[in-house]
Amino acid sequence: MASKPEGRPASPPPVTWLAEPLKRFHDEAWHTPQGRLVREVIFGLNDGVISTIGFLAGVTATLGDVRTIALGGIAAAIAGAVAMGVGAFVSSKSQRAFFQAEIAREAWEIENMPEHERQEIREIYQKLGFTPDEVDIIVRRVTSSPELWLRVMSREELGLAEEVFDSPVRVGFVTSLAYQLGALLLLIPYAFAATPRTAFAAAAVVAVVALLAIGAGKTWVTKERPVQAALELAGLGILACVIGLVLGWVVGVAV
Repeated sequence: MASKPEGRPASPPPVTWLAEPLKRFHDEAWHTPQGRLVREVIFGLNDGVISTIGFLAGVTATLGDVRTIALGGIAAAIAGAVAMGVGAFVSSKSQRAFFQAEIAREAWEIENMPEHERQEIREIYQKLGFTPDEVDIIVRRVTSSPELWLRVMSREELGLAEEVFDSPVRVGFVTSLAYQLGALLLLIPYAFAATPRTAFAAAAVVAVVALLAIGAGKTWVTKERPVQAALELAGLGILACVIGLVLGWVVGVAV
């Protein structure tokens, strides 16, 4: 019967420890913190533009004062940005906590069920096409260090990748800021236009241009076709405008 590995895995360190050995293998922009920042920026901008153009469409159809609409838009933009930031922070923190718990469970299994974990390593690398002799070498090397063992199992069995270790504070802040930027961009025409309809027409043009740019820009990380992605996002924005206008008209008629 095989003996337990020398030493015992310490309590799992912060999840950022797990990502450190992987960073040198991920020099591509998407795998860097700066590259993954694009994810939050695109998400926030997109939501800010689409939510705000829908809101403006609705209130423009029912209200006749540019200043009132602008103030309502600013309030909605701030509230939306806070909600987006809090939501992104909570979801990112929950995901981080979940994976930390998974790492802790894996550490317990390595300590209490070493043979079972060794067999899992064998199965993983056998499926990857390694020969029995190569698998034996890998198993011996991996299980020679509790830290390495935990790292390999977390990566290969749990499928943890570096992007799951992003700071929840950073994710929430960037998402909120991007949302606010996208929303306020559409409110600029309301500071200069004389009538709500003129302001909304200008805001709609800004929204379509912004969505086309965001849709094309996101292909830097999604590798989609720029034209298709841009038109898809712009189409969603136009749909939000139509829904907002219809709802605003219905409310106006009812009132």
